[in-house]
Amino acid sequence: MDLADERKTTEMSAARASAAKRETTALRAFSFSAYSTQALLVSYIPLYFMDQGFSEHQIGIIYATGPFISIFANILLGWTSDKFQTIKKLLTLLLFGQLAMLSLLFPVEHFAIICVVMTAFYFFQTPINPLSDSLVLLSSQYTGTPYALIRIFGSLGFAVSAYAFGWLLRAVGSEWTLPIGLVTITITIILSFLLRDYRTSSRKIEFSGFFQLMRKPSVVTFFFVMLLVSISHRMYEGFLAVTLRQIGASDSLIGLAWLTSAASEIPVLFLLGKYGHRFKELPLLAVASVMYAIRMWLLGDLDDPRLVIVTQLMHSVTFGIYFSTALRYISQLIPDEFRSSGQAVYAVVWTGLAGFISGTAGGYVFEAFGRSAFFQAGSLLAILAAFGFMASHMYNRSRI
Repeated sequence: MDLADERKTTEMSAARASAAKRETTALRAFSFSAYSTQALLVSYIPLYFMDQGFSEHQIGIIYATGPFISIFANILLGWTSDKFQTIKKLLTLLLFGQLAMLSLLFPVEHFAIICVVMTAFYFFQTPINPLSDSLVLLSSQYTGTPYALIRIFGSLGFAVSAYAFGWLLRAVGSEWTLPIGLVTITITIILSFLLRDYRTSSRKIEFSGFFQLMRKPSVVTFFFVMLLVSISHRMYEGFLAVTLRQIGASDSLIGLAWLTSAASEIPVLFLLGKYGHRFKELPLLAVASVMYAIRMWLLGDLDDPRLVIVTQLMHSVTFGIYFSTALRYISQLIPDEFRSSGQAVYAVVWTGLAGFISGTAGGYVFEAFGRSAFFQAGSLLAILAAFGFMASHMYNRSRI
């Protein structure tokens, strides 16, 4: 190789490295912004509706509309993404849909109409995370950046925004919840144009193979056990803010609770990104489920908001371990060509079925039997999930 060829090769390598760095930065910025909106939805939308005069059961129903419609939205968008080999365009389209639906909430006060609008909003919102996760997972072979080192910026966006929005809403009032949402969604739309569309393969995808895969006993068992702990997580997520408000916490203190939980998962995601491959997935999921059980029990027993905030540090070993480990295990169960569809099924269970059950049945239990019974039920589900994951692990070992 002469000097000119060597210089050309060096320049091409530098150009690829520069492009990979830009792509990684764009993905991190998009993740930060998208999770900022998520922080507002999870942390303050329930309080917004509470200040509008709705009961816990009504808030549970509103909260359940998203998971219910996500069952259809995630399957439809996952199939569309794999069929047409695009993620970026769908993300942008979904964000514009969110912007439109959130704008419609301003003049609405009737409960039934709010449920309809929120159902439409969640149709556009719930597929965002699984599609963006698919994009990040596919990007790693081009950028060389592991999934966890990009997903961390989503946790940062959630943590910073949850705390900042709490202080802001405390100062200006909960009526500013919707305008803040419009701002975060608009920023995310702008950032979506900077993303690159990664594709899995150019060959025709036969979805009959995917449906056969989803009927395998090992796949069905995993998703069923995952549903149990997912319901527990959604019970915590949907009613933490309501619980804190009931025991006397201010909006800024509620923001601190969400900041604590989101920040605590960052080092765990980083460590799992570096060393998680050294551990078996199912035992790790069992450990996370046990910690969910302890965490839920404490939430039902504590009456001091400050102690509840301390328990939020357990988010690192509940959600932090569970989320990334479940994704890693699913990547072994589902081939790359069905990546978006596999993520969609994961989202249907994690967000759709679990959220619908926790919002409807959970909201009724919370209102009829009280906070302690509500969180104790979630604790029991998490214990059952831990047994399920360990039983699956032992069964898999026996077959080797």
